Amino acid sequence: MKITILGCGLRTPLLLSGLLTTGKLPEEIVLYDSDPAQAALMGALGRAAAPDSPTRVRVASGPEDAIDGSDYVLCSIRPGGMSARARDERIAFDHGYVGQETVGPAGAAMAWRTIPAVLEYARLMESLAPRAWLVNFTNPAGLVTQAVHAASTVKTVGICDTPAELFFRISLCFGAELRSVRCDYFGLNHLGFVRRVEIEGEDRTEELLKDDGRLRGLYPADLFPPELIRELGLIPTEYVFFYLRPGAARANQLKVGRTRGEELIAMNGNLYSELAAVTQEQGTAAGLRLYARYLNHRNASYFHLEGDGNSAFLDEAPDWDPFAAVTGYHRIAVDTIQALCGAAAADIVLNVANQGALLPLLDSDVVEVSCAVSRNRIVRAPAAVVPRQVYGLMESTKSFERLLIRASLEGSSQRLQLALTQHPLIRDWDAAGRLTHALTLGT
Repeated sequence: MKITILGCGLRTPLLLSGLLTTGKLPEEIVLYDSDPAQAALMGALGRAAAPDSPTRVRVASGPEDAIDGSDYVLCSIRPGGMSARARDERIAFDHGYVGQETVGPAGAAMAWRTIPAVLEYARLMESLAPRAWLVNFTNPAGLVTQAVHAASTVKTVGICDTPAELFFRISLCFGAELRSVRCDYFGLNHLGFVRRVEIEGEDRTEELLKDDGRLRGLYPADLFPPELIRELGLIPTEYVFFYLRPGAARANQLKVGRTRGEELIAMNGNLYSELAAVTQEQGTAAGLRLYARYLNHRNASYFHLEGDGNSAFLDEAPDWDPFAAVTGYHRIAVDTIQALCGAAAADIVLNVANQGALLPLLDSDVVEVSCAVSRNRIVRAPAAVVPRQVYGLMESTKSFERLLIRASLEGSSQRLQLALTQHPLIRDWDAAGRLTHALTLGT
């Protein structure tokens, strides 16, 4: 089994560690990044976290070498790097919207720029690895996954750790083991909801909805008033905050004076060069310690800017092992591959073509739903109707996504403007025109 990783960012050592130590091990893992030195560094750190694995890990000479003959291609790329994220978020913010890389104007810009790049890899897969699965966690994950479905023949599934993180927090608030918790989940990527919670087979949904303390404890910051959640009758994932309380999110960004992307650029600083220097001079163990400290600092500040109006630089980083985390993109990716290769069937929330899972959305729409995953097979949970109180929000978001994919495939800024007009946070042709001009200038 050959596994390819496209895009070797800061999640790569975590992902590698999981792939090198879990279940059926691949014979080879091949890394590809536009920066070969970064790929080599991330690979060395991942290998150091799993030194006893027999799997060969190498850096590809190019994308063709990486993809050729692969069984699973994990895609996590960021065209333009973190500076493009910060630019997108700043433009959205300066035009009066919340600056967030996967939601609103900044999310549209990221998708516009990213879809063509991902499709280049998909076309290589069609010719060099036609039987491979593309496991996509390039953001915006659902939107990019739908673009691949629409424009290629590649078997594709999108992953995101947001639903699993909410399930984990639900288990903590009940003091229950995660394996005993079952959540009836539905939605779109970064626009998802839990409508039923069972612990050891017992429905505990109403108990949770009545408990203010437990509801507030479900999120990394104070995102949703308990009365809002109760009125919905649904438990939203954290990113729904940007749809239901965009004013609060932007006010908190105004308070700090930065977007999350700008904070991460400042936090990252010379991280890669420091990791390379420490690893070279003191060894990979020292590099891993520096890497873990960085991840802990970054994770501790998650949503604190938008949710609480606090800078990331005010947060104390916990001292714990990020490789031991029970949730995260790397866990979802490993579980998905282990299930698809037949090593361990699993129930996983995935981004897949709807095919009747959520009514009345289109069959071709990519939705985020619970799936039973086994060897080369993904079975969606039984069909369900989207609740009336969130259907309008989901349908308008999906309308925006459909139009944006067409705009990106055609390179049409006029269609991008129409897509932005459909977005529930914009809904204004003239404002969409100004955003389109600013976001596509120079791209």
